[in-house]
Amino acid sequence: MRPVTRPARTSLTVLALLAAVCALLVGGAGSAFAHAGLSGSDPADSTVLKEAPRQVTLTFTESVTFSEDSVRVLSPENRRVNPAPAQYADGKSNTARVQLSDELSQGTYTVGWRVVSADGHPISGAFVFSIGKPSETAAVVPDGSLDDSAVGRLYAFFRYLAYSGLALLVGAAAFVAVCLPGAGGVRPVRRLLASGWAVLVVSTVALLLLRGPYETGGRLTSVFDLSQLGRTVVGRPGTALVVRLVLLAAAAVLLKRCAVRLRGQDDGRDDGRDDGRDQGAGPRGLGRSVRRVGAALALGLAFTWAAAEHASAGIQVPLAVPVAVLHLVAMGVWLGGLITLVIVLRSHGAAGRTVPADAVGRFSTMAFAAVAVLVGTGVYQSWRQVGSWEALTTTSYGRTLLVKVAVVVVVLWVASFSRRWTARLRHEAAPVHQAAPVAGARTVAAPERVKATVGAPDVPAAADGGGAPDAPGGGGVGGAAGPPSPEADVDQRAHQRGLRRTVAVEAALGVVVLAMSTLLTGTQPSRAAGESAAAAMAAAQEPQAKVATVPFDMGKAGHQGAVQITLAPGRVGENTVEAVVFSADGGLATVPELRLTLTQEALGIGPIDARLKNQKGFWAVYDLQLPMPGEWTLNITVRTSEIDQVTVRGSVQIAPLPRRPAG
Repeated sequence: MRPVTRPARTSLTVLALLAAVCALLVGGAGSAFAHAGLSGSDPADSTVLKEAPRQVTLTFTESVTFSEDSVRVLSPENRRVNPAPAQYADGKSNTARVQLSDELSQGTYTVGWRVVSADGHPISGAFVFSIGKPSETAAVVPDGSLDDSAVGRLYAFFRYLAYSGLALLVGAAAFVAVCLPGAGGVRPVRRLLASGWAVLVVSTVALLLLRGPYETGGRLTSVFDLSQLGRTVVGRPGTALVVRLVLLAAAAVLLKRCAVRLRGQDDGRDDGRDDGRDQGAGPRGLGRSVRRVGAALALGLAFTWAAAEHASAGIQVPLAVPVAVLHLVAMGVWLGGLITLVIVLRSHGAAGRTVPADAVGRFSTMAFAAVAVLVGTGVYQSWRQVGSWEALTTTSYGRTLLVKVAVVVVVLWVASFSRRWTARLRHEAAPVHQAAPVAGARTVAAPERVKATVGAPDVPAAADGGGAPDAPGGGGVGGAAGPPSPEADVDQRAHQRGLRRTVAVEAALGVVVLAMSTLLTGTQPSRAAGESAAAAMAAAQEPQAKVATVPFDMGKAGHQGAVQITLAPGRVGENTVEAVVFSADGGLATVPELRLTLTQEALGIGPIDARLKNQKGFWAVYDLQLPMPGEWTLNITVRTSEIDQVTVRGSVQIAPLPRRPAG
């Protein structure tokens, strides 16, 4: 036996490892910039308002959908004070607004929200604001993880089953259609196809029933609520699940027709036996139209994921959706095909037969093409989801992706051994195929001079009409090649056992990769996490108050006081103004009158009278409107007695309104 050359083996291994590194950057079976985040609210978190607001508005980083109970505003006594469900603010799909009841009492109010982002994942949170002053008590909203509930855990489990069923169904069907049509008549392969279809059907039905309580945070007992199921079906994720069930019904019809066709071919064989070589003759057992319909169904099934999950949200959606479809199909062809090959190798080995080397070679080519697709789609999807090298180590999504990449590197390393066994099998089978004539061609034996003794009887022809059994043209009807030698058969069996072991390890690691892909589909991608963090940081860095301290003469020699003016939040719009007067020794001073006007001299705005009111110890106003950002001049008049007053000037920098991410 001639071994595979080291340069060829090394180049294949290096190429496979490079493909692994790129392919696993794919970031999961889904793709895209996903999971919305709260970017702002009005009133803002922890603000104290002088008057009760009429409404509460939430702004998100991407479009969201919500139900009747998506936004709840609770009073300090834990009473709901928003009588109507949420609506979009000014028609913007990245907002949610609720109207509040009239005559709200003083205290701290809690806003709890739970919405569904454009990629189909529910998100939730809460914040507080106060009217008048904060109260000692406030309503408490559960803040546990959405996946910690029974519904969340079940939904994640069936989502993994759905991916597994897709891989089994697509991979086994591709193996039968492209590599070994006769495998469709092998009982374990038929069971694998049926299992993949059944798992995908059951998991899809379960996901459809669980979708309602998963989105709304309901109890597990609400899965059979028909009204909730009706709302789920008309939503994008629910519609995708219904379409998936329709495609699976069509797939069942196609599988049944293919089984009948293959069974008819088996019944039509002359000898009624299967020696393994007929199954490997090529993909002639299924018609071209059947394979085209099967490919269309596989693409359609993958589209039901891409259209409702990560790829459907974020940037470049028209490109991201087909990329995600190709990635899902390639994942199924690769992983499901590996599992099918293991089953075929085991079933043939148990029956004392060998799998045709050509079939193994065709699968090797198909798997390599699937990995190439994973490379192309993976690089693009990783760019969409991660966004930067730093995010690979600073976000949970990036760290999980790195672990997945490491596992795939190991998978492709094991796959290099599988390719070596495949090359050896094809090398061993080459002499047999070279000796075999073209199927269907007539073989004419060359004239042969035979030595004979005069008067001796003629040498009888072989009973099977062939000549010597080991002659190149004999051994079978129509000139078929003779059976391989016992030594070659032993080598082939040994090579297939080695191939079976490496492919089994590769498939087991592939299942781990699939589990990590499912985990990534439920994790907020790094790009979205970075934008949410940036929005939160920007909100934290916004000035909560602007303070200006202006000294003034109190009318006595050596006695100089100061006025401290505080504007909150110190930006364009409504501001709270508080003024405190300090005496020369630093203590609080009481003055009979304090006036404040503000002027924007650069733009010629003002003076604007703040109309401060005495609050028994300090002066304040809670609704001063400042129309423009920039430096404002403070004109402060302090009357220290019935006849003495002084006017001093100061300045304060007013910030513009913060920019919010576009929805």
